[in-house]
Amino acid sequence: MDSSAWDTRYANTSGLVWSAEPNRFVVESVAGLTPGAALDLAAGEGRNAVWLAEQGWRVTAVDFSAVAVERGRELAAGRGVTVEWRVADVTAYRPVPGSYALVLLSYLHLPGADLARVLDSARRALRPGGTLVVVGHDLANLTGGTGGPQDPAVLLTPETVVDGLAGLRIRRAETARRPVATDDGGTVDALDTVVVATRPAG
Repeated sequence: MDSSAWDTRYANTSGLVWSAEPNRFVVESVAGLTPGAALDLAAGEGRNAVWLAEQGWRVTAVDFSAVAVERGRELAAGRGVTVEWRVADVTAYRPVPGSYALVLLSYLHLPGADLARVLDSARRALRPGGTLVVVGHDLANLTGGTGGPQDPAVLLTPETVVDGLAGLRIRRAETARRPVATDDGGTVDALDTVVVATRPAG
């Protein structure tokens, strides 16, 4: 899906397309880290970027949808925090290497070659001691979970993500369950890939 399609999707929705609350795995992964410079790639409407800013991070949020970025600006303003917003395609965006204490990729789903390029840029953007967090719909979600893209070519596995993180120390790499509320008041589980890695400090 290109940027114009996402612009249309965001523009045709009266509220936020996604929740204003941060992803649970992002919150878990960032707990205990000392806030510094953070980069949120494919930030969408900014729910994670805004939450990170509330925790004291200096956040740069990048997305190729100008409508999503404008929604993010509104969300940040409403919550009284500052985020640096950039409209750019993350498959071509090249952050300055060694600049960030935290890099986040949350539910970015791309064909293999594009994903590999983004992961390479993300790992290079980490400063020594920095943390990379990748969260997305797992391939197993097609048969064992709910929601998410239905194209297996863009779904994640822990192994695929880890393969793109040469030189980093893997702290967590798993398929995790995420409860999703149903209309009848119950929950069903979605299956997400969660990978947390750090650049060695030495």
